[in-house]
Amino acid sequence: MSDFTDSFDVIVNDGLMWVNDNASTFFDIVRLALDKAFKALDWLFAMPPYWVVIGLVLVVGWFFVGRIFAVGAAAGLWLCYAMGLWPETMSTLTLVLSSTLIALAIAIPLGVIVGLTSGLLKASDVVLDFIQTMPAYIYLLPGIALLGYGPTTAMFATSLVAIPPALRLTAHGIKMTPVQFRELGQAIGMKPSKVVFSIYIPFAFPSIMAGINQSLMLAFGMVVIAGIVGSGGLGQSVYDSVRMLKIDQAIDAGVAIVVLSIVLDRFSQRLGNLKVGGRHE
Repeated sequence: MSDFTDSFDVIVNDGLMWVNDNASTFFDIVRLALDKAFKALDWLFAMPPYWVVIGLVLVVGWFFVGRIFAVGAAAGLWLCYAMGLWPETMSTLTLVLSSTLIALAIAIPLGVIVGLTSGLLKASDVVLDFIQTMPAYIYLLPGIALLGYGPTTAMFATSLVAIPPALRLTAHGIKMTPVQFRELGQAIGMKPSKVVFSIYIPFAFPSIMAGINQSLMLAFGMVVIAGIVGSGGLGQSVYDSVRMLKIDQAIDAGVAIVVLSIVLDRFSQRLGNLKVGGRHE
């Protein structure tokens, strides 16, 4: 068993070194693209004064979710500002949204394909179970080796962790589309692509939105772990505070993470209840 373990470790290390040696240009381009995307989005969120962002959340939340939520969300975000964590809160928002968008760009199309192809369903379950059961910090290691320290590695690891729930629930929603509606689309001569966008996706929409919600929540969980690699934001604040035993600052950053996660959670849940394709869930 020891020989097998040693051989496996050698294969993993040699494979990572080979990728790093032969694909360094590719990963340099990926790192540059992710870094520029992160900085642009971070600038966009950091540019408005704190009261503009809080006011926007208050107004949108008031009409879109509810009055109690709107007031609570505004108060929570003001608390983030009062604790001196507003820049870190916006950086965390940037990291979570950018990573989740990358994950969804991969997960939703793959989820549609898996849902339409019964043979891929079991194979995808094995892969997704593997990704979800591995300790999340493990995904930081290849990121460090290939992308270096900083937000780009945090985006890579967070995106990878956020893929499984969106992919799984998208495939489930596609799979659960009623047979009679699928057959109706085929009977009236719809093209396969038309059937997917006009029948499958509208029926799968609540499940897809549930997957998006779960991806967001997993991304928030990964944000704290990603502070180890210099991700910036609230995760970095938590990691630095724990490392220097500043419990009060760690609690402040933890509260800010909870506030931000609740705000995005409620907005994403509300989106899941919207009408799409003439249906309302």
